[in-house]
Amino acid sequence: MTAPRPELKYKRLLLKLSGEALMGKQSYGIDMSVADRLANDIAETAAAGAEIAIVVGGGNIFRGLTGAAKGMDRATADYMGMLATVMNALAFQNALDHRGVPARVLSAIPMQTICESYVRPKALSYIGKGHVVIFAAGTGNPFFTTDTAAVLRGIEMNCDAVVKATQVDGVYSADPKKDSKAKRFDRLSYSQVLANDLKVMDGAAIALARDNGLPLIVVSIEEPGNLLKVVLGQARQTIIEGTG
Repeated sequence: MTAPRPELKYKRLLLKLSGEALMGKQSYGIDMSVADRLANDIAETAAAGAEIAIVVGGGNIFRGLTGAAKGMDRATADYMGMLATVMNALAFQNALDHRGVPARVLSAIPMQTICESYVRPKALSYIGKGHVVIFAAGTGNPFFTTDTAAVLRGIEMNCDAVVKATQVDGVYSADPKKDSKAKRFDRLSYSQVLANDLKVMDGAAIALARDNGLPLIVVSIEEPGNLLKVVLGQARQTIIEGTG
């Protein structure tokens, strides 16, 4: 007899990965050993019965704000950043494929010879069939971050929560790597995050989550197996929800 699947606190999650998360210890590009480790975590979580969608950033290759700060037209720089997310999404799809996890890349900017275009019913169908769906090219619009894209897709995919994967185990009052007195929070409201300008996601993403009642979970991606702990409700994390 096969062992029964564990009871999941979150059945369907949107995982937000920064481009920097795929960079590892490198100063640029994609460290495939990191992509492989993260793919292992996702494969393990999917095997437990969770449905997973992913939004990946592009900051390891090109960041629109950086280009704009150097004199580039902001919209052009943002489009270049969106293309960087497609490269990361394809690399991550490859890592998942090697583990036998069916994965689809859906881009907000049509590029038919490389990946599929984002169409909501199609994405929902894939997720319902147990495929990992990787959303690329942000929202498809300049002036919006991939954080906002993650919350938007999380709402569209009827996700139970958005998981923001970071290098620390939750939200702190300051950077804990620089300030030993930084306070860690187990729970926060959307209003507290906005009022205290806590660097979790940009304001538009927080407001969109608040207006649609979508919980945000901030957790360390550095610890292997943490994604499974999240869906089981066992991770050391910060949960952002409510109006308190």
